[in-house]
Parts: sequence; structure tokens; C-alpha cells
Amino acid sequence: MIKKCCSFAKINLFLYVVSRREDGYHNLFSLMTRIDLCDDIHLDFSSNRLSVACEHPDVPEDETNLAYKAARAFFDAADNKVGTQGLSIKITKRIPPGGGLGGGSSNAATILTALNEFHGNLFSVPELMRLGVRLGADIPFFIKGAPAIAQGVGEKLEMLDHLVPYYLLLCDPGVHASTAKVYKNIDFTLTENQKYTMNTGLNVPIRGQRFDVRGRLHNDLEESACRLYPEIKKTKEEMAFLLERNVHMTGSGSSLFALYSDRKQVGNAYRKLAGQWSGSAKKVFLSSFV
Repeated sequence: MIKKCCSFAKINLFLYVVSRREDGYHNLFSLMTRIDLCDDIHLDFSSNRLSVACEHPDVPEDETNLAYKAARAFFDAADNKVGTQGLSIKITKRIPPGGGLGGGSSNAATILTALNEFHGNLFSVPELMRLGVRLGADIPFFIKGAPAIAQGVGEKLEMLDHLVPYYLLLCDPGVHASTAKVYKNIDFTLTENQKYTMNTGLNVPIRGQRFDVRGRLHNDLEESACRLYPEIKKTKEEMAFLLERNVHMTGSGSSLFALYSDRKQVGNAYRKLAGQWSGSAKKVFLSSFV
């Protein structure tokens, strides 16, 4: 049996780094939503061995691939409840690697969900999320598949049912940002006065009613990423100038986005950027909240 799956990207609409943890990770307060930019994943459940293939040069095709790790973790957890522990995974990569869009975590979540469905839902959704978080903090979010406020390292989720939808213009500046380096480079003196603003200020109003995120977009990691990778800052400034609107970074970078409420307007903006950056390393995408 062969199945095609869509593995969606995500953006962080706001991301506050609350504190550094003793284990070296960081506590976050973030609002994430999936967007319709996606990788295509073809799964062959009839394979008698576990394998992963992807033509993108930055995506490994061995046991270090997060999708491969997810399949291995599923089979190990399933123990003897499934037959042949084989799966052929072929990934058509559209989500830029190293762009803060969660492509690897999304791929892993897609594999866990597809395997679970194929084998008769051996695990409940909470069980699948607990299995996924061992591989990556964003994986439970992708398993749930809905807008959510994430806390802890990103694994503690509260679903947000009434997020006002937007179109977005997304840019990959052609830089692969290292998540570990960006977090290590954080200057906490710059975030000290801001880190609880979103937490306390939104604790009541975002729950149980329509929530419009425009005007509340923020990313504590942006300053660090721009210091490490000047091309991100340069691209952001150029993008903001050309579009005449605020531009923000998602996750630990390097992808940048601007929000639009009008389909025609975002289409015009896309054509403007695509024309301006034709032939460059920068890539532009039209997307929307899922």
C-alpha cells in the first residue's frame, strides 16, 4: 500500500524566551499555527525494510533523518503488535531546511500519524504525542495539527480555537540558521523587560474568543539570529521596505514573513518580491494559515 501525505510547515506568530533551563534548553511562550506550505511524503507500507529518500542536498537519507527516527520509534514502541517493521519514505522537500518552519518535526509527526492509522490506531493521540516529544519538542504540535500556545520547551500545548486567519508572504533568505547557535547567542538583557508581556497580557483575552494576532507579533530569537546571520537582517529590512509593512522572523530563523488579510494584495506583493529577487538565493512563497 502506498500513501501520499502532506507535511505542513508552521510559523511562530509570537515567541518569547522565558528562561534558560538547567538541562540547557529554554522555556518558551509561543503561539504557533500550521501554514499550507508543505512537503509531500510518499509512504510504501509494503516495504520489508525501513528507508528514507529525499533529493534535497541538506536532508539526510539515513538513520539521522527525523522521519526515519520517528518510524523507528513507532516500531520499537509497538513491539510485537505489528508485522514487518518496514516502511519506504520518500520526501519531496518544499519547506526550506534550517528556516525555522519545523519541516523535520512535521515530517516526523506525519510518519507517526500515518503509521498509527495504518496499524489500526495502536496509540491514542496523547500517547503518540508523548512518543513524538522524545524526538523533538515541536512534534506534538504537528500531531495535534491546530493553532496552539506552546510552553515549556514547546511540548506543553493549549489549543487556540478562534485564531483569525491570514494570508502570508514568506521568504527564505537562502541562509540555513542553526537553532542551537541562535539559542546560545541570546542576549537575555534585551528580552528581560519583554519576556512576560505576552504571557500576562494575553492570559485572559486570547482564550474563548476570536483572537487577532496582528499587532502582537514578536520573536525574542530574531535579534540573536540577525547578529549571527547578517543576511537575515539585510533581507528583512529590504523586504519591509519593498512591502511597506512589518516583517517578522519565525522560530530560530531564517524564514521571514508578512501578514495580509486580502488575497489580491498578497498576490501583488508576491509578484513584486519575486521580480525583485529573481535569480538570487532568496525564495518567496505564498501561503496561509491551515
